[in-house]
Amino acid sequence: MSHVLRSLVIGVLAALPLAIFGGNHQTAFAQELKISHQFPGGTINEGDFRDRLCRKFAAEVEKRTKGALKGTVYPGSSLMKTNAQFRAVSMGALDMSLFPVSYAGGEVPELNIGLMPGVVTSYEQGAAWKNAEVGKLFSEVLKEKGVIIVSWVWQAGGVASRTKPIVEPEDAKGLKIRGGSREMDMVLKAAGASVLSLPSSEIYQSMQTGALDAAMTSSTSLISFRLEEISKHLTTGRDKAYWFMFEPLIMSRAVFEKLPKDQQAIIMAVGADMEKFAFEAAKADDQAVAAVYQKAGAKVYNLSAATVKKWQDIAKQTAWEDYTKKNARCAKLMELSQQVVVAAEPKKADVKPAAKGKKK
Repeated sequence: MSHVLRSLVIGVLAALPLAIFGGNHQTAFAQELKISHQFPGGTINEGDFRDRLCRKFAAEVEKRTKGALKGTVYPGSSLMKTNAQFRAVSMGALDMSLFPVSYAGGEVPELNIGLMPGVVTSYEQGAAWKNAEVGKLFSEVLKEKGVIIVSWVWQAGGVASRTKPIVEPEDAKGLKIRGGSREMDMVLKAAGASVLSLPSSEIYQSMQTGALDAAMTSSTSLISFRLEEISKHLTTGRDKAYWFMFEPLIMSRAVFEKLPKDQQAIIMAVGADMEKFAFEAAKADDQAVAAVYQKAGAKVYNLSAATVKKWQDIAKQTAWEDYTKKNARCAKLMELSQQVVVAAEPKKADVKPAAKGKKK
C-alpha cells in the first residue's frame, strides 16, 4: 500500500467516530438517568404535574450538561413496583424517583413524619422545612440511607368517598379508609374507622370493588387516578388541611457521588428550580379538584379551622406520641418541626364548609 493511500485510509478510520456519533463527545457518551414514579404519565406540558416535573427536570439537566446527562422517565410504576423504588434508590439500583417518603416508613421510621397529620398545615410551612433545622436533619437521615433530596415537594390532600362525606373525625366511624401512612391510619382508627394500606395507584380498584369506602390522597392523585368516577363526596384541602404529604424527587447517593462536581451542581440547581413549579402546581390542583368532582356530580366540602384542629388534636394524642417514642431522632424531628413557623398569609374571606348533602 502506498504512503499516500495508507494516510488516506487512516484519515477515514479516524473520522468514523465523528461520522457515527457526531462531533459532540459528551453527547456520544451520555449517561442515562432512569427516573421512576407511580403516577400517570403525560407530556412535559400536559398531565399530572409530578410526571411533568420529572420530564422538565430531565430536559433541563440535559440542556445544562450539553447532553452529558439524559433522563428517561418511567411513569405508572412501569419500571418497578411503587414500594420497591425507595430501596432501589438507596442501593443504587435506581437512579431517581419522585417518591412519597412515608411509604418507606416501615424501613426507616423517621420518614413517617413526611405524612404526619397536622404537623404541616400550609405549603409555606412545608417549603420552610428545606432550610430549617428539621429539614437539615431529615436530609441527613436520608443521606445515611443512600438517598439525596433533589426537589422538595409537598402536597395537600383530601378525602374521596363513595358512601358518605368525611369532614369531621366522627364521620370516619365504621368506614374502611385508606389514610396514606401508618400515622394517618392511627388517627383514623382512633376515630373509629378500619384502615387499608396501599399506594395511590391501587385506590381506584379497591374503591370500585368495595374493599374501600373512602381514601385520603393528594389533590393531584384525586384527579389523576380518576377517583371522581367512583366517588359521591369529596372533602378538599383547598383552603385548610391537616393532610400534607412530602413526596420529593430523590436520587441515589451512590449514583450522584460518581458524577463530576459540575454535573452534581447542575442536578441540585435544576432540582431547586423545580420547587417553584411544584409549589404552584400543587396549590392549583387543590382548586381544580373541586371543579372536577362537581362536574362528575359529587358533593364537595371544605374544612374549617376548628375541624382541622379536631383532627390535629387526635393526631397529637396518637400518631405524634407514637412517633416521638420510636427513637431519639424521631423525637428530635418532631421537636424541630414545631419550630417551623411562617408568617401568616394576608387574610381572606374564609370558605365555609358546605352543608352535608348540599353541593358547593
